[in-house]
Amino acid sequence: MKYRLLCLLMRTLSCIPFRALYLLSDLLYCLLFYIVRYRRKTAHRNICECFPEMSHADAERIEKSFYRFFADMLLESVKMCSISEDEMRRRMRFTNADTVNAVLDGGKSVSLFLGHYGNWEWVSSMPLWLTKKAIAAQIYHKLRDKDFNRLILYNRGRMGAVSVDMRRTARYVNELAIEHKVSIIGYIADQSPKMRESTHFLTFLHHKTPVLVGPEKITKHYGHEAWFVKVTRVGRGYYEAEFVKMHDNPKSLPDFELTEIYYRMLEQTIEEHPELYLWTHKRFKHAEKLNE
Repeated sequence: MKYRLLCLLMRTLSCIPFRALYLLSDLLYCLLFYIVRYRRKTAHRNICECFPEMSHADAERIEKSFYRFFADMLLESVKMCSISEDEMRRRMRFTNADTVNAVLDGGKSVSLFLGHYGNWEWVSSMPLWLTKKAIAAQIYHKLRDKDFNRLILYNRGRMGAVSVDMRRTARYVNELAIEHKVSIIGYIADQSPKMRESTHFLTFLHHKTPVLVGPEKITKHYGHEAWFVKVTRVGRGYYEAEFVKMHDNPKSLPDFELTEIYYRMLEQTIEEHPELYLWTHKRFKHAEKLNE
């Protein structure tokens, strides 16, 4: 029953034209920022600590810009329930896809590294730009709410992407390798691992930070190519995602070097347009203890 009600609500909202949807987003921004104050303390602290040289006025400007974007992204994600493939291709464009397709058509699999930056939900439309010879998958963290999790998986799968529970990642990739199937798998690798599972730490946005190394290990072990997905917001409701090769031979790199490259690329992207990063995420919750 709950799932049906969620579907009805999402489908109703998704049918609202974009122009009207952004009017609703302006109201949602006011609600989140001024009334509910959704994770305001977390976002403010993250921004100030990640840009210590920034003035209070600039930090406040980024904070407000982030919440405006965050409201847009939430409602844009809802549009995934009903948006057509043609409309999706027009609003979420992928550049350099031909180069990646050449790799996949040549029989080699690809690991994609991206972060909680821009509209990462719309990135699930990537299969619209890729060769049909490859399986397009995305690793996700299962939500506690089963009904909402089911709805999110439906949205992310509408354009052809396969969602894989992060706990099954290694098994899934191994099964593809055994079956000699070419794949392109997306890892949103800037999540915070549990401290007891952390094996590597690096400096990210002025924080000593524990990082996930699983994507690097899988990439190197199976000889996948490594590409970074750099997302740019070109206008309200319009994005471009560029495929950027991270290294010519990831397998030759020392341990953790590929992860370092990923975080440097993500950091540079965030510094260019910090308002597009997910500042409400408690990414640096272990940093204070580590920096002691």
